Amino acid sequence: MRAITVTNPGATPTLTWAEAPDPVAGPDEVLIRVAATAVNRADLLQASGNYPPPPGASEILGLECSGVVAAVGDGVTDWTVGDECCALLSGGGYAELVAVPASQVLPVPQGVSLVDAAALPEVACTVWSNLVLTAHLHAGQSVLFHGGGSGIGTMGIQVAKALGATVVVTASHDDTLVVCAELGADLTINYTADDFVQVVQAALGGVDVILDVVGAKYLQRNISALADGGRVIIIGMQGGTTAELNIADLLAHRRGVIGTALRSRPPTGPGSKAEVVQAVREHLWPMIADGKVRPVIDAVLELPDAGDGHRRMNQRHAGKIVLTVNPEGHNRGNQAIRGNQQGASR
Repeated sequence: MRAITVTNPGATPTLTWAEAPDPVAGPDEVLIRVAATAVNRADLLQASGNYPPPPGASEILGLECSGVVAAVGDGVTDWTVGDECCALLSGGGYAELVAVPASQVLPVPQGVSLVDAAALPEVACTVWSNLVLTAHLHAGQSVLFHGGGSGIGTMGIQVAKALGATVVVTASHDDTLVVCAELGADLTINYTADDFVQVVQAALGGVDVILDVVGAKYLQRNISALADGGRVIIIGMQGGTTAELNIADLLAHRRGVIGTALRSRPPTGPGSKAEVVQAVREHLWPMIADGKVRPVIDAVLELPDAGDGHRRMNQRHAGKIVLTVNPEGHNRGNQAIRGNQQGASR
């Protein structure tokens, strides 16, 4: 098979489309012939040498894919050769073939094309595991997403609205905020012009949940933006890893800070990827079938041009950047929201 290989990892890594060994479906695994994958921040971090894959995972980039089942391993009964699917991966998506535990494979949601489905597994599992399985967000509550135009932000807005929550987002450009409002955000904040803590406290008296990709830089401000009993769920460290916080503020207002990750979860068992994938299939996939939630796709590029996709990730964009493998014949579904070539950003 061919895959993207990373040479010269660092600030300016080289991504090359080259021959690589074929993966094989082991016991309880499915081999997928990849139709498309998508760019995630973790891919950029891994290419820079700052985010090694978990033990046993493929060294090839790519945390999600869509495609067709090419083979099944011993013990697999739910999938057969020729089935269209998408999957949450621990690595290996930037390739023509990838092996993945069958418990992490999902059907393509109704109304979504095979290529567009590649934009769903990582953000769907990230959003559902954090908003619902961890924060227990429900109707009548409020949630703040930093980076509203990101893949997580655009998915999170829609899921939170479908759950009946009030949605607040931050971004650095007004055109991004327009996209967020169109997706259902109730309150949009340009963080370059306004203090999100002041705006949130003035408008809502604080939010119940914050899904944060910034980390240390925003830690104390996030806590100050919470309502009594609110929780900050930290899923990223774009703003650093170390910060001080006022514990008295936590205690006085019964606020909490939780750190979570998806890629490092075990394949099976309590809190596993399998558990998250099953919950997404049971609860979030029907939202997509009903049209309440749709993939938001900023751009579709070809996988050999993955370097362009990584550069675009660091520019203004709205939604996911999809990378196709042999895109001919994969029609685009009518439930995806597509951006233009200018895009929008945090």
